[in-house]
Amino acid sequence: MASNKKIIVVVGATGAQGGGLLRAILDDPQQQFQARALTRNANSDKAQMLAARGAEVAQADLDDLESLQEAFKGAYGAFCVTNFWEHFSPQKELAQAKNLAEAARHAGLEHVVWSTLEDTRQWVPLGDDRMPTLMDNYKVPHFDAKGEANQEFSDRGVPTTFLLTSFYWDNLISFGMEPKRDAEGTLEFVMPMADKPLSGIASADIGRCSLGIFKRGAEFVGKTLGIAGQHLTGGQMAAAMSKAFGETVRYSPIEPGEYRALGFPGAEDLGNMYQFKRDFNDYFCGARSIEVSRSLNPGLMTFDDWLAKNKDRIPVEKSDT
Repeated sequence: MASNKKIIVVVGATGAQGGGLLRAILDDPQQQFQARALTRNANSDKAQMLAARGAEVAQADLDDLESLQEAFKGAYGAFCVTNFWEHFSPQKELAQAKNLAEAARHAGLEHVVWSTLEDTRQWVPLGDDRMPTLMDNYKVPHFDAKGEANQEFSDRGVPTTFLLTSFYWDNLISFGMEPKRDAEGTLEFVMPMADKPLSGIASADIGRCSLGIFKRGAEFVGKTLGIAGQHLTGGQMAAAMSKAFGETVRYSPIEPGEYRALGFPGAEDLGNMYQFKRDFNDYFCGARSIEVSRSLNPGLMTFDDWLAKNKDRIPVEKSDT
C-alpha cells in the first residue's frame, strides 16, 4: 500500500548524523515522515538492516549527480551531509555539496537541512598568521569547505536550514580522542582549549534535532541554527569521565601548535579547529543554543547522560593497578 507520509532523503544514512536522523524518523511515535536512506551499496549488510527496520533504501553516490537526482525524486525534503574524513579533500567535499544542492533544486524539494560549519576564513583570513594556512587555501579545511558550500544551496534557491553542528562526544569512542594513560598510569584527556568550553553533543541528538527542524517546516527555512547538548570545559569533561569511570581523569590543556605537531592524519586541521573554537569561543558557543536544541529535541542528552549510556564503549586502556 502506498504511504501518504512525506519522504525525507537521508544522506549518510549509515553514518553518525544521518544514522541518527534515520533512527529518529523510524522511532517517531507520530510517524510523520518516511525515511529514504541513501547508500552507495544497497546490498550491503547495513543497508539491508535499514530496509528491515522500515526505511526505503536508494543507491546513490555523492560524486554522481545523476544518481542523486534519481534518489531525490518524489521526496519532500533531504538531510544533506558530507564526510571530509573519508577523503581529506575540501575540494571533493565542495563538489559533493554542489551535487546535493543541484539534486535538491532539480527535485523541487520543499525543505533541505544542510549539516554545515563555519567558514573560519571569515574570522581568520588566509593572510593571518595566527594559525597556519593548510592545503594552500584553508584554515580549518573540514569547516571551511562546508561553510563555503552554503552558497551552493542559497544560489539555487533551495529552501534550506543551515545546521551548525558541534563536537560529537562519540569522537571519544571512534576518533581516537579518548583519555590515554600517562607515564604514571593516570588517564589524561588532552585538548588545546585552555579553560574555554567546548560545544558538544551526542551524534544521535543531531539526528533528533534535525527531525525537529523538519517537523517545524517553513519556520526554519533560510535560517541558520546551531545545536549543542552542553558547553563544557576540558576540566568539566574530565570530571564527568572520572565519575563515570570510577578513576581520576586529568585534563591536560596543550597549545594548538603542539596538537598540530602530533602527526596523525588530520592533526593540523584539528589543531586549527580547536584554536578557532578557543579564540572565538564566545561566538562559537553563542551560535549553538542548548535551549533551541532542547526545543527541537526534548530528550536532548547531557554529557553525563551520554556517558551513562556509552562509557563502556570508550576504548580506555585498563589500569595496571
